Amino acid sequence: MNTTVALTGVMPGILLLATLLTFPLSWFLLRLYRRAVIRSMSQRVGAREDGAVSPPSGGGSAVAAAPLVVETVSRDRAAAAGPDDPAWQQILRSQRRLAAVYTLAGIAYALVMASPWVIFLGEFLPGRFLWFVGVYAWPLIVALWLITPDLRTRLLIGIGYIGVLTALAAWLLPRSPDASLSQLVLFWSTTNVFETILVAILLARPVRAVGPLVLAFMAVTLVGAVLVAQLLLGHLFINAYVAMTMALGLDVGAMFILPYVFGFVLFGAPGWLVLCWLGRRYRDKRTSDQALTLDALWLMFGIVGSIGYVFEGWAWIFTGPAAFAVYKAAMMIGLKLLVPERQDAGAPRTLLVLRVFSLGSRSERLFDQVVRRWLHLGSIGMIAGPDLVTSTIEPHEFLAFVGGHLPRQFVQGKDDLDRRVREFDTKPDPDGRFRVNEFFCFADTWQPTMQWLSRISSVVLMDLRSFSRSNQGCVYEIDQLLAIVPLERVLFVVDCSTDREFLAQTLQDLWQRNPVESPNQRLRSPRVRLFDAQSGSAREARALLEPLLAAGSDVARPGG
Repeated sequence: MNTTVALTGVMPGILLLATLLTFPLSWFLLRLYRRAVIRSMSQRVGAREDGAVSPPSGGGSAVAAAPLVVETVSRDRAAAAGPDDPAWQQILRSQRRLAAVYTLAGIAYALVMASPWVIFLGEFLPGRFLWFVGVYAWPLIVALWLITPDLRTRLLIGIGYIGVLTALAAWLLPRSPDASLSQLVLFWSTTNVFETILVAILLARPVRAVGPLVLAFMAVTLVGAVLVAQLLLGHLFINAYVAMTMALGLDVGAMFILPYVFGFVLFGAPGWLVLCWLGRRYRDKRTSDQALTLDALWLMFGIVGSIGYVFEGWAWIFTGPAAFAVYKAAMMIGLKLLVPERQDAGAPRTLLVLRVFSLGSRSERLFDQVVRRWLHLGSIGMIAGPDLVTSTIEPHEFLAFVGGHLPRQFVQGKDDLDRRVREFDTKPDPDGRFRVNEFFCFADTWQPTMQWLSRISSVVLMDLRSFSRSNQGCVYEIDQLLAIVPLERVLFVVDCSTDREFLAQTLQDLWQRNPVESPNQRLRSPRVRLFDAQSGSAREARALLEPLLAAGSDVARPGG
């Protein structure tokens, strides 16, 4: 097999197969992971006296000093933090800085990918070169869509890109008699459509959390399978290999398949080492989950996009990796210059997210709309549950599961909980975003974990959609929030699926048993705020965030 055939035929085939296998394998592993987490959640540590933490309400109770008012706020009434709120401005600044860094890095990538055309055409024509840059900048649009939770902003980004390409085409066509609109459209399509389909499969929502990791493993092992097969079935070893397989009694089909299977297994070890390397980089905060996802995107576009260059010479295959390297270098420089250390808004805040686990996909939508914005402001604490367990999984958690060490991720008792609270991650990643601190709990460790998270969190968001009499775990959490957290730092989310009569009665009953040491006992007009969620839009997500942002900037640090 000559080099051109290998690079233009075999390599796309490997990437396509690796991507197609990544989706079902990731989906299957995430289902197994979810089942394993749910099964472990129902287990108990066994040493209750070591795992328990005395409830804060254990010191006695008293009749509440003032009646509790339950106040329902809608999207239109939730504007407690206006556009000039410092915390909201910090979120916007962080989003804009990060978008600017990705834009600059994406343009640098596009410049490298477009440069070979100057050599291929034998002359530098500004109009054509800018058109090539615009075409190869398409991955930037996909990247900005992935990091932007606002649908309206995504539409504006897409419209802006189309507008820029249209302007470039309008400038280019009159100056290039040999070019036509159909040729420009065809060039864009052949350059970007195939890669976009691969990326869409790889980063589909059901598998996005682990897709890049699984793809890295599959790519290494499939390359190994092809290399071993080419070696054993090549002219140097084919005679010895056929003689060996015939001696073993294998038929022709097995003789052909066996080298691929052997290569896949043999290169499984290097594939696992690649995964562990990525996991260490994430654990050491040298990269972020978002960076891993976008690195897979840019590398996919770069490698596939440079395959067509091979017809001009096999060395041009390195254009894609070179463009990716330039992209990474530009990212590092941009992050250093445009994403400075967090000194502009004081200490980071911590948001505790509690919810009804039966919400399913609705819980994930809320997580995307609200929590992804909060990560530009501070860290998040949450107890792992079946609703979000596959969308919030982190690289080291996934590797622990695949390696058979998932039980180590669970809170084992009081000492282990104290250690995890001390190690609560409140530092930003290199891209300026913070992380989700997910606590995996057994049946007899989730209550003390919830108490500790309530103590160390700045504000609490509890999703009570679908709340009913069957959700006794939520009743316990509400009781602890009333006892531990000042009411102005708590926001409950409800909708038409919430049993509001039961919720109102529960709040009043728990308030009457509120402990004397509760900070809410000193309130003259105690109020519990219920946010009435309706549409799940970006505007509603902002309205939901605003009461939390307006709750104050005091941060209770982990371990405090």
